Amino acid sequence: MRKQQSVWSQPYFVIGFAILIILLGSSFVFEWVAGNVPKHTSYIEENGRPVEGQPISPRLEAPIHILGTDQHGYDVLAKIILGAKYTIIGAMSVAALRMLIAVPLGLMIGTCWRKYRKAFQSVLDPIHYLPMTIFAVLILSPILWMPKEGFTTTMTERIIIEVIILALLTSPIVISLVANEADMIYSEEFISASKTLGAGNGRIIRKHMLPLMREKLFVLFGQQVVETLILFTHLGLLKLFLGGTKVSYDPDMPDPPMSISYEWAGQFGDSFRFLAGAPWLPLSPALFFALLIISVSCMMEGFTRTMNPQVSIKKKRANRLAIPEEVIEWNQEQLREKMSLLRIRD
Repeated sequence: MRKQQSVWSQPYFVIGFAILIILLGSSFVFEWVAGNVPKHTSYIEENGRPVEGQPISPRLEAPIHILGTDQHGYDVLAKIILGAKYTIIGAMSVAALRMLIAVPLGLMIGTCWRKYRKAFQSVLDPIHYLPMTIFAVLILSPILWMPKEGFTTTMTERIIIEVIILALLTSPIVISLVANEADMIYSEEFISASKTLGAGNGRIIRKHMLPLMREKLFVLFGQQVVETLILFTHLGLLKLFLGGTKVSYDPDMPDPPMSISYEWAGQFGDSFRFLAGAPWLPLSPALFFALLIISVSCMMEGFTRTMNPQVSIKKKRANRLAIPEEVIEWNQEQLREKMSLLRIRD
């Protein structure tokens, strides 16, 4: 029997995991070392004359701002590093909670409650077509939008409430996917043989279904992380930021809604209005969003290749056994020469 290959031997998985750890680790270390976001409010001067004010464009000269500053003078790169942990942990928490809710229920619908599966599917399938962003906005607005008297909850409490609500909103879709996969496996002949030998549904789920579905469940978890990041982006454009939206009610000089946690969707939604004048403000968090999605996709690809090594082995064997055309032509020439020698001898 071929030994199971480790995911750490797959470069795709290692690269994706390394990007994820670097983003998370740098966020915690930066908060522990710096504590806050650097601010540069003075003008960039040349020959004693002011040239550029806030927002300052990306620059490598002193004062160094690799990704520039925002309209208040805060360093954009520092904000992105600080907000990385909230973005990554928030998205993974939503995806993990969805899986914890959906996998047991989906397996039960696909095995123990098969006779009610059509009834469940008739309820779950239409949810695919509901606009989840609109429902999330309606439910989360009273929680995330700061009232005039200020928040009565802490940022941690608001993040936990948002994670739970976003997980519950889209769990029915994941339940439907898991139930369909479980029902397909339950119809296989080896499952019928196991039932004939006396195996119960619990043993069938534990010994047969979960090992067969392990790869698809991991990929499904990665897809849920990506979908959660996209949902965060939609909420950010609608000014509902992870951890709460700080709102100014000053009648004379009201500030626009701001993100409290510096999470990337909040930075993107808060700075989207600067896309024409200061494009580095919305594009910087968008690029880090893309980098995070690429890292998750690499981890899914690496895990899939680890679980299915036969595909890569077959390709390697096919390439190894492929005979170059030059060798074939050379063998044909040798055969013609031997045939001509035999004719001469005859």
